[in-house]
Amino acid sequence: MSELFDEVDEEVRRDQLRKLWDRYSLYIIAGVILIIAAVGGWRGYQYLEAKKAAEAGAAFDRAVELAESSKHTEAEAAFADLAAKAPFGYRVLSRLRLAAEVAHRDVQAAAKMFDEIAADRSVGVAQQDLARIRAAQLLLESTSYPNMKERLEAAAAPGATFRHTARELLALSAWRANDAAAARQWLDLIANDGETPPSLRSRAEALQALLPPVAKS
Repeated sequence: MSELFDEVDEEVRRDQLRKLWDRYSLYIIAGVILIIAAVGGWRGYQYLEAKKAAEAGAAFDRAVELAESSKHTEAEAAFADLAAKAPFGYRVLSRLRLAAEVAHRDVQAAAKMFDEIAADRSVGVAQQDLARIRAAQLLLESTSYPNMKERLEAAAAPGATFRHTARELLALSAWRANDAAAARQWLDLIANDGETPPSLRSRAEALQALLPPVAKS
């Protein structure tokens, strides 16, 4: 008898499922199609983005080869094209390399390009600091210490990625401006930072030796 009841219950369930299917089958099928289309679209997007990145990477490598072969005009054109068309990461790298290539023919124009990167908030903080460093390197011999300090003080702060180079540039600029106190301030920061690279530490010690002795009170 229990088997009979089980069969009846099963038939009732099948009948209910058929009614649900008849009522909602179009929605179910449409939902499945949408899911499949969404997954397929995402996979397609990932494939296209990966393809673009690979093509941009290869083009970037070719541009670097041109630069390393001193073919600066061709390298400049290649980096300019990447800066305009490549995926975001390669655009940023290409802008930095483009400015470096422009520096071979026009230092002021290159410094301005680096300044534009440093001011671009869509660029990462490390890349902004790198751009500040590169602009300051180009302008070291032609700009004042106050201008260098304005440019680099934030990049020289504890924990900043390029703080060691920023401090060295600031020390050199202060020394060129005959501001021994300021130069000593930056050299002390270099000396007291346990992560200062050995080569930079040696240069800082050499510059320290050129400074006049501290006056005794």
